[in-house]
Parts: sequence; C-alpha cells; structure tokens
Amino acid sequence: MTGFSRRGALGAGAALLAAGGVAGRARAAGYPDRPIRFIVPYTPGGTTDVAARFVAEPLARALGQPVVVENRPGANSIVGAGAVAASPADGYNFAVVIGAHAANATLYKGKLPFDPVTSFAPVSLMVLAPLVMGAHAKLPFNDLQGMLAYARARPGALNYGSSGIGAAAHLTMEDLQLRTGIRMEHIPYRGTAPALQDLISGNIGVMFDSYSSLRAQFDSGSVKPIGFASAARPTWAANIPTLAEGGLADFTSSSWCLLLAPANTPGEIVARVSAEVAKIVQEPAAAERLRNIGFDPVGSTPDEAGAFLRDEVERWAKVITAAKVTVE
Repeated sequence: MTGFSRRGALGAGAALLAAGGVAGRARAAGYPDRPIRFIVPYTPGGTTDVAARFVAEPLARALGQPVVVENRPGANSIVGAGAVAASPADGYNFAVVIGAHAANATLYKGKLPFDPVTSFAPVSLMVLAPLVMGAHAKLPFNDLQGMLAYARARPGALNYGSSGIGAAAHLTMEDLQLRTGIRMEHIPYRGTAPALQDLISGNIGVMFDSYSSLRAQFDSGSVKPIGFASAARPTWAANIPTLAEGGLADFTSSSWCLLLAPANTPGEIVARVSAEVAKIVQEPAAAERLRNIGFDPVGSTPDEAGAFLRDEVERWAKVITAAKVTVE
C-alpha cells in the first residue's frame, strides 16, 4: 500500500469512527424511545427474578418507557445471557445475572458462545444477598462446629443440595469443604425450590441459599439456621450468627444480581441506566424493603460493577479448579 493510500485508509477509518461516535451520541440523546427488555436467565419467582422486577417498574417510570422482564432460563443462565450478548448494543437489551454467570467462565471455558466479561458492558451491581446455611431440622447439630464434627465422623455420608452446578450455593459449599477438609456429597437440583423441599424432608442434610429463600422454613422450624457467610450479622437477621463466629474466619459469600448490557452499548446510556438503578435501590424506603426480603442494596457504578464481575470470575475459578468441579 502506498503512503497516500495508507493515509486515505487511515482517514477513512477515522471518519467512520467519528461518525459512529456521533451516531452513538445521537442514539443516547433520544434514549429511550421504545420499551426496554430485562432478560432474566431463570424461571419466575427466584432471587434474580425478584430483584429484576423490583427495579424494572421504578426504572420504567424514571425513563418514561416500559421495562419488560423476560424469563429466559436454560443451561445455567447461558441461554438468557447469550441472548443479550447477541442483541444490538443500543440500550434496549439487558441481562440480570448472578454468580453462575461468573462461574461459567471456568466451567464452560472455550465452549461458551460469548465471553462472560468482554461480551458485556457492566451497568450496575444492583443487590447482594449474603448466603446462609440451613440444615434439616432433625440432624443432631445446631451450629457450624457441630456440623463439621458430624461430617468428619461420616465422610461422604452427609449430603448437601444446591440450586445447580456452578451456582453460588454450590461453589460456596465447595469452598467450605476446601477450607475445612470435610467431604460431602453434592446433590444438584434445577432451582432452589426442589432442593428446599428435599432439605425439609431430610433427603439432603444441608444447603446454602439466600435468606429470602430459607426464612419461612427457619421461622417454622422445619429447617435450622447454621450461619451466614457474611462479615457481620445482617441487621435483618441479627439472631443468626455468622460462620466466622463459628470459627471459619473471613468466610464470606453472596448471591448477587448484576445488570449487564451488550458490549459497546453507548457509554451515555450505560451511565444513565446505572445512575437510575442506584437511585432506585438506595432510596431509603426501597432499601428498607430490600433488606426485609434479604437483600443488601448496592447500586454501583459501571466501573465498580465491572471490577466486581472480574473479581468473582477469578475467585470462583480458583474454587472450581481446586475442587475439580465439572459439568456434563
């Protein structure tokens, strides 16, 4: 290529980039002018769905357009997240993902139709939900040390359930086993509800999940609380100790709901949606309602959300590798 033609090509490329930037700003200036879609990669009624719907209605009022929540379950959240990754980067398609999204980066390495980090523009870490361990009511222990002693005396006999392979509830228990040296049998389910039913009936012994999922069973006595995987007792469940209080120092783990857009969504749109989500979850009355159902409101910036996602991918990659977790 001659010097002239190279200069011409570079000039044309710069012009295209400039035009793209102008077009992006123009789209952002008129945004939004039609309904927005939140894809939840899980069935209705779960933690992710609850958080998405909590934000969707007030966000619609703030933006002046409907925010439609669409449940698209399948393949450990890959179906729903993949639909958003493949959508136009125009600010009208978002995914609400949880810990499985970060775990998938390692569980399905090289097999995903998207990259869990680079295929998306992080928008906001909406809420955190510290995980709590529950045990079948008739098991002969009431705290972490009792559970560990019981498990050590019966290697592989005590089993635990989770909402699925790669879910935060699963990997948190794997992390606990790595930290303590106990070995239990994992029984994965297709969601929290069937796992919880087997916990109540005694078909499984213990499980981690969000407080909102286990609260009714704690209150009724059909499941006993063992401890929160949090740095301090949540203010909304101050009667339940932390696992750190039980002797497992610095053991924290949460379910979380993170809002993502397709990569290359205009920054102005991402920033606006992020700011509106923060206002929604941090508004005092709304924040109190979230805490009452077991969520800690966050409402992070896009940069903070991106850093959080990268940290979670790295954290769970270590656990998955050390525990030799695989999927069929």
